Amino acid sequence: MKHGKRYTAAAAAVEHGKAYDPAEAFGKIQEIATAKFDETIEAHIKLGVDPRQADQQVRGTVVLPNGTGKKVRVLVIAKGEKADIAEKAGADIVGAEEIIAKIQNENYLDFDVVITSPDMMGQLGRVARILGPKGLMPSPKSGTITQDIAKAIADTKAGKVEYRVDKTAIVHCIIGKKSFGADKLKENFDTLMDAIVKAKPAAAKGTYLKSVYVTPAMGPGVKVNVRA
Repeated sequence: MKHGKRYTAAAAAVEHGKAYDPAEAFGKIQEIATAKFDETIEAHIKLGVDPRQADQQVRGTVVLPNGTGKKVRVLVIAKGEKADIAEKAGADIVGAEEIIAKIQNENYLDFDVVITSPDMMGQLGRVARILGPKGLMPSPKSGTITQDIAKAIADTKAGKVEYRVDKTAIVHCIIGKKSFGADKLKENFDTLMDAIVKAKPAAAKGTYLKSVYVTPAMGPGVKVNVRA
């Protein structure tokens, strides 16, 4: 694959094969994230688990202390009092059957997160095939099926992210924007890593954290010292 001059220069600034301590890694990210926009910074964590086994799944949510830097559009599917609570709590879109019908008939997907109350899940199942592949289907594990609608909205707006191991045993997760600076990015990263370490399945054997990389959206990855 051919890369442009900017990417090539950024890659040259990262020492090949070196595992940087976290603070040093995020200093390097500030150096190599040179796009003309505020680049999203991601963490990619290779785990020593077998995702094919039900008892080795790694999935959960965590609220990043400095948020993600991304404006999140929240859709709440609820009725009655819970709908009123959702509107007061700052949900961007609130609805019930009419929103479900709009998703089903018009493929309406102008939102980033769907939160719902348990009583609406029977009807929401009608659009599971639309929401599921987009990662938008609510679930108890992600905290998006809940009786406490207000808290779910507050957490989501504050920077709650979901981490989930994929079929190649890697967790991909946003940890902020370049404009956060190295210290805030590291704080978000530490919070995410603490959550993933605590989520280690009992059935996982051997080395749990295989490798960790942090990367700007338009640049090369920087390997992080796992032991550190």
